[in-house]
Amino acid sequence: MPGLLHPLHEGHAPIILHNAFQDAIDALEDWELGSDEPQIDVNEKRVPISAVFRRLWTCTDILPARTLAVVEDLLPLRSAEFRIGSSTYADAAHSLWQLSMQKRAATIEIRQ
Repeated sequence: MPGLLHPLHEGHAPIILHNAFQDAIDALEDWELGSDEPQIDVNEKRVPISAVFRRLWTCTDILPARTLAVVEDLLPLRSAEFRIGSSTYADAAHSLWQLSMQKRAATIEIRQ
C-alpha cells in the first residue's frame, strides 16, 4: 500500500501514521471474530489495519505511554517485552500484525 500510507523518513513516521497506528489498535481491540479485518480511514482512503502495522515495522519512534498500555492489554503474554520510554512503534507493530493475522485466520476457520 505504498500509495496510501506515507513512507518513513530515516526510521521516523509522520504524525498521520502515528494517528493511524492508534486508530488501527482501537479497531483491533473492537474486532469481533467472524467479521472481516477492520479498515480505518487514512488520507480519506480505507486501509486494512494489518497494512498500518506493516508500514510501521521499521519505525524507531518511541511509543507514547498511553499507547503502550493498550498494546500491553492486547498482548498480555508479551507485555514484559515492552518498556516505557524505550519500546518503539516497530516493537509493537510486529506483535500487533501477528495478532491481526491470527484473528484473520480464526475468522476464516469460523466461516468454513
